[in-house]
Amino acid sequence: MHTVTYEELDTALDAAGAALGAAEAHGALSGTLAASLSFQADAWIDDILGGTEAPERAMHAREVLTALCRETAVHLSGPDMEFGPLLPGDEVALDERTAALATWCTGFLAGLGSVPVPPAGWPDTVREIVADFAEIARASVGEEDAEEDSEAAYSELVEYLRASAQLVHEELVDPRGEMVDEAE
Repeated sequence: MHTVTYEELDTALDAAGAALGAAEAHGALSGTLAASLSFQADAWIDDILGGTEAPERAMHAREVLTALCRETAVHLSGPDMEFGPLLPGDEVALDERTAALATWCTGFLAGLGSVPVPPAGWPDTVREIVADFAEIARASVGEEDAEEDSEAAYSELVEYLRASAQLVHEELVDPRGEMVDEAE
């Protein structure tokens, strides 16, 4: 099975003239899927590609986004803990990876915010994760930070995002695909 890469998504979105880059688009997708029972891939893709002036180039981006939607939904709800934020690889400079990580969080929060809140509201765990993601969205690499320490911190943040996105999904949508209601 083909897995959509960061570079592939970023190139397709850029060629189509989309307003979002790969990290923010995947974050938005992940946030929406984490809380949505009725995710509509076509409508989401239309939102991402809306306003593009090159329909022929948007066709390839649509194909990439469709595959990304499918993969992300499977990984986020699967039992094998395969989900992870789509970010640049280790060959990219740390400050660029950190900026992408911050942008991914911004996208996740926007996606999560686009889904109606369950009647009982979000559980405390979800509220804490949202607060953490809002803080991480402001992340940057300081000049005084040692490269080795910064790499370790970056790795820890990526792992936290991975686990937290899955936890949000578990807290808001149960394994049967039903909205979790704290009143139960």
